[in-house]
Amino acid sequence: MRASKLALASVAALSATPSLATELRDLHLNTLPRTTDERARIEAVTAAPNDFSAPQKFEELPAGAATVRVRTDADAFSQPSANISFEQELDFKVGNGLFKKIWVSSPSSTLASDGLGPLYNARSCQRCHIKDGRGHTPTGPGDNAVSMFLRVSIPGNPEDAPAGIEDYIATLPDPNYGAQMQDFALAGHPAEYRLDITYEEIPVELSDGEMASLRRPAYKAANLGYGPLHPDAMLSPRVAPQMIGLGLLESIPVEDLLANADPEDEDGNGISGRPNIVWSAEFGEPMMGRFGHKAGMPTVMEQSSAAFAGDIGISSPLYPAPYGDCTEAQVNCIDAPHGDNDVRGFEIDEVGMDLVAFYSRNLGVPARRDTGDPMVLRGKEVFHTSGCASCHTPAYVTHRMPDRPEHSFQLIWPYTDLLLHDMGNGLADNRPEARATGREWRTPPLWGIGLTERVSGHNQFLHDGRARSLLEAILWHGGEAQAARDKVVSMPKSDRDALIQFLESL
Repeated sequence: MRASKLALASVAALSATPSLATELRDLHLNTLPRTTDERARIEAVTAAPNDFSAPQKFEELPAGAATVRVRTDADAFSQPSANISFEQELDFKVGNGLFKKIWVSSPSSTLASDGLGPLYNARSCQRCHIKDGRGHTPTGPGDNAVSMFLRVSIPGNPEDAPAGIEDYIATLPDPNYGAQMQDFALAGHPAEYRLDITYEEIPVELSDGEMASLRRPAYKAANLGYGPLHPDAMLSPRVAPQMIGLGLLESIPVEDLLANADPEDEDGNGISGRPNIVWSAEFGEPMMGRFGHKAGMPTVMEQSSAAFAGDIGISSPLYPAPYGDCTEAQVNCIDAPHGDNDVRGFEIDEVGMDLVAFYSRNLGVPARRDTGDPMVLRGKEVFHTSGCASCHTPAYVTHRMPDRPEHSFQLIWPYTDLLLHDMGNGLADNRPEARATGREWRTPPLWGIGLTERVSGHNQFLHDGRARSLLEAILWHGGEAQAARDKVVSMPKSDRDALIQFLESL
């Protein structure tokens, strides 16, 4: 972690006005303060390594006591955290059932499952987060984009920004299409669009005569069902991310995340990570974003509720509109039958959302593999010396939380800082989200990344799945990560191979 004076500077910068003080609150969790002794222990156990001849202590347990065994099948990401109680296992299984539930249209005799759409991207959470892993791009003309969609927004005015958040870039939903494009619809309703993707292959020359090829995507919202997009519409592709370890990411203290923030690059390393500050619908105040490709959501509950609304068209206490993302221009969609008229109150009620959130928080992170393998250790050294760890921060210790013992005071290894970084023109979507610019992305966690093919059946990475391997994902890095990317290009092939093997061990 960076120097403590830098952490204090980051906090001071965020707290420059009284209205920003609330966003530093930690999710309203019941937490216990750390003692001086605990802080010293945490600093020691999360310090960057200086010896790469052997694994660090506890490194094989990326989620601490919540770490699960490594399965050899596609269910490697679908296990409950190893340290939840016997009673909580029932909540996990019921939450899993709701996560997999196939929603149907209203009116229906299955009152607990109706309310789908009318416009939607999928009929269940599981349809996008297949086996709780990553989504995928369409594989060909006959394949749909069920685990991928386009976000859409138009520029807003300063008065459209939430009060009390500095540097917030105001946006509004597209007047005809809302905040995201839905490519499925119930009978009698046209879908909003069809996602068309074309790719251009770009050769990249690496050291030692090795060649790689990157595919640059171009996206088109074809077959528009509700008239033209706004002339200033900004489109951004999204592939569903993996689901493991979310409750632990939610439990990292804000002060530890801000300790890595360096918006003015005061340490001169070229890395200027900064937090996204978003408006929380759950708590009605600004909070630090942690989830989503641009850290646009502050909590697991809010992320899950937004997905029900936007992806499936299901109302919940946080997103009560029974027609999901339909706009005022889509009158038939708003007037269509919905599932809010029964005893649930919402199409998924508070109890249901609590169970889904519990399930999402407690999908276990599999144990590391081959931590003592000499090539993995060499790859780990390359990872650190190349600067990758400047954004992919390896380790944290979570809050002490009496109400959430399964996430409490765990040493975890997610390899992320959850901060925004300018990733250059190559990855830019030119669409802002809260404080994130069109060139900025949240550092994604790397834990479990080596099991992607086992779980999801592919090796597609980045926010839009354009990278077909871990090496391609690295080669797309630009902006603040350009120097690290260039080191990977120029290093001996043996070191590149070791780096990839280290990543595959995570």
